[in-house]
Amino acid sequence: MTVKLSKAALQNLPEKVGVPGYSQSDLKAGIIHFGIGNFHRAHQAVYLDALFNAGTDHEWGLVGAGVLASDEVMRQKLKEQDWLTTVVEQDSGHRVAHVTSSMIDYLQPGDSANTIARLADPEIRIVSMTITEGGYFIDPASGVFNPQHPAIVADAADIANPKTVFGLILAGLIRRRNEGTAPFTVMSCDNIPGNGHVTSDAVSGLAALVDTNLAEWIRQNVAFPNSMVDRITPATTDREHNLLATDFGIDDNWPVFCEPFKQWVLEDHFPTGRPALEKVGVTFVRDVAPYELMKIRILNGGHAAIAYPAALMDIHFVHEAMEEPLIREFLTKLEREEIIPVLPPVPDMPFEDYFDLIVRRFSNPKIGDTIQRLCQDGSNRQPKFILPTTADRLKAGKSVTGLSLVSALWCRFCAGTTDTGKPTNYLDASAERLKVEALKAKDDPKAFLAMTDIFGEVGTSPIFTESFSRILRTLWDKGARETLRLYLDDKL
Repeated sequence: MTVKLSKAALQNLPEKVGVPGYSQSDLKAGIIHFGIGNFHRAHQAVYLDALFNAGTDHEWGLVGAGVLASDEVMRQKLKEQDWLTTVVEQDSGHRVAHVTSSMIDYLQPGDSANTIARLADPEIRIVSMTITEGGYFIDPASGVFNPQHPAIVADAADIANPKTVFGLILAGLIRRRNEGTAPFTVMSCDNIPGNGHVTSDAVSGLAALVDTNLAEWIRQNVAFPNSMVDRITPATTDREHNLLATDFGIDDNWPVFCEPFKQWVLEDHFPTGRPALEKVGVTFVRDVAPYELMKIRILNGGHAAIAYPAALMDIHFVHEAMEEPLIREFLTKLEREEIIPVLPPVPDMPFEDYFDLIVRRFSNPKIGDTIQRLCQDGSNRQPKFILPTTADRLKAGKSVTGLSLVSALWCRFCAGTTDTGKPTNYLDASAERLKVEALKAKDDPKAFLAMTDIFGEVGTSPIFTESFSRILRTLWDKGARETLRLYLDDKL
């Protein structure tokens, strides 16, 4: 017998389920967050829930927002259960569940007028976002905001009725400026190097299309703190629904399963105030960049490295990939020989210790994180997580064999089949184009590297081109498994 999640049912949940120690009705809206996906509900919402449970900062309640059709689906699912979420943390040693109540409302996607009005409310002092790496309208190769994107051009032409996240944020800032209200802080929580700078470029870049004086006002008055966020949070499937019902007796429309580990390093730049998140484990620093680079290149780069050989070898779960010696040893060799040596030092964080932590997290059998999830959106992730390391090594005159292998594995994956002939179904805004160029690359590897918006100058490097081409031909001739063996034996 399961209990349908709702505020009224909290007292009826099993004793082993943690419930909020505060009343949702005691919270006041202080943050609007765009992108109420699994990661946000396992990360920022959890930190705030812990703070509210400590009996403090109740003026920082979360209000959800979004612009996609999927956002409305999530809104309806959460509305049915009073905006509550069951978060299940698990590893090989334990599984615990608790219900969070830090979100108090969710604005209807498509209702621009209401969203702008809420953004203009003086009580809203932070606007945060998790809209994925591909949601920032930036050129993948250069990382520069693209003001010519059709969605941005459309918002600039009708900024009173915007359709994008950045259009809504700008419209809210315009109203606050006109009404003499201090601007809110804009806080990105996406895995993008310099995410605060990237967000600033997007908002001010859109503003420049509307009014150059407005753009300058934003650059001078709006804070965009950089951040580093971390928690492995897979997608919710029937598996998670069934585990929650069986182990905890809860019927939740959209529960979140995640690892116990979480991390948030945040630049302390909030002119109109912020919640005291340092009380619940958030690290506030002057410079996030070293932490961010370490995480993006070791963890996210590591995910990108193991995703495609595992997919080509028909491996389903991430922990199963780590149980395959060839993949585990490939990751270790790549990280220690090519990724870690070009990273700047991080205060109080030895890279070897951090990598060992990453290996343990990737190996967690309870998470159920899938290789398919890691493979998606490669056209955005490769230029952010892999190719910058390749560029750094090329500039330093160092070997890029392992990194060339990562790129070649991605190309082979994009061709559409695994080594056994099964289809490689994946989500990517450029999926059709990637497949066309990957199939061309079977005979002419340079065809894939000719996508300069992805590979940039790396794709023109003679050293990288030769290495990539040789390895891609080996992958087609011998398959992923044998190619990994050759790499590990220094014969590739």
